[in-house]
Amino acid sequence: CTHYLFIVVVAVNSTLLTINAGDYIFNTDWAWTSFTVFSISQTLMLIVGACYYLTFTGVPGTATYYALIMTVYTWIAKGAWFALGYPYDFIVTPVWLPSAMLLDLVYWATKKNKHSLILFGGVLVGMSLPLFNMVNLITVADPLETAFKYPRPTLPPYMTPIEPQVGKFYNSPVALGAGAGAVLGCTFAALGCKLNTW
Repeated sequence: CTHYLFIVVVAVNSTLLTINAGDYIFNTDWAWTSFTVFSISQTLMLIVGACYYLTFTGVPGTATYYALIMTVYTWIAKGAWFALGYPYDFIVTPVWLPSAMLLDLVYWATKKNKHSLILFGGVLVGMSLPLFNMVNLITVADPLETAFKYPRPTLPPYMTPIEPQVGKFYNSPVALGAGAGAVLGCTFAALGCKLNTW
């Protein structure tokens, strides 16, 4: 019972941590930097819970199921915000599912080898999620249009959306997020596996 409760708690918390990952489009001056940071945070929150769930059940496919839980939680929360007049075109695509499928594939292909899951799975999720997140970003409404359509009167002047400064962070937030995610993904995959051996 404790294990299943833990899975639910991790899924809820990972959703809460990633649910605002579309918010960077309001602050377009820092869009690329924020994209990188949010991609890494989503990678780590997905992989720690998915690896825990996957190694706990030992059944390939549960990582994808975990990502589905995160996605549904996010849709529900975003739907609630939409009812309050908040724009709902930030994260409606399930960006976690393809990466979680890769995690399941590694676990299945290596015949449930935990070390391969940590090394290969961590690298694959870390490198793939920023890519899928950029595809997600391409599908949303224009950042400036959305930012001015839904102004935030509580924002201080320095947070007001302005024209984006494209070119920061080595011109490629996807590459930077993928590089950092690949390294950190292995660490968090190991953490997720270790949680089963308390």
